[in-house]
Amino acid sequence: MSESGPPIADPAGDVALVATGAANLASVTAAFARLGRTCRVVDDPADLLAAEHAVLPGVGAFGPAIDGLRQRGLDQALRQRVEAGRPLLAVCLGLQLLFEGSEESPDAQGLGLLPGRVRRFAPGLRVPQMGWSPVTTSGGPLLHEGWAYYANSYRVADADLAGLQGVACSTSEHGGPFLAALERGPLLACQFHPELSGSWGSDLLRRWLEAPCPPAA
Repeated sequence: MSESGPPIADPAGDVALVATGAANLASVTAAFARLGRTCRVVDDPADLLAAEHAVLPGVGAFGPAIDGLRQRGLDQALRQRVEAGRPLLAVCLGLQLLFEGSEESPDAQGLGLLPGRVRRFAPGLRVPQMGWSPVTTSGGPLLHEGWAYYANSYRVADADLAGLQGVACSTSEHGGPFLAALERGPLLACQFHPELSGSWGSDLLRRWLEAPCPPAA
């Protein structure tokens, strides 16, 4: 699926998929279609800010993805969305881009919306982590316990979660606990792929879509 498209005709009705240049968007689009919502890929900051719901997807490498966002000015638009309390869903690499940086691309600076760095799984573990793992939640309104589908070689380790103030964090296990997902108001960030996590993932997407959100400024 091409990461290009016309400006959003109806920002309140479509789910905006942020163009990173490194994501396969077909499964995300199909997941929202099953919930009765259409998606539109956006590469213009104004369209991203106008959309009621936005998704920062993730397949690819940290450095090229963050570079692609900066080249389009989408990094600043993402910061503005989060600071304004507008709904944002970040998936897999999308979650990692919210942090300050990653061992995958040591010289690249992330969005810095969350403190800490993303690290590769410890030596000796199977990477990428592919398949299903149980998710243990901290009791936030969106995330419920269940089984999620993963495809990742990097993660935020459980030991690095102490600095996430005011954030409800869920964890999974792969050679020790790591960040499965986090939520803070309408910000939902998942290391797993909710669009590939069956009915449990679909229910999570539905709760995110239905949660109250402030209007665009």
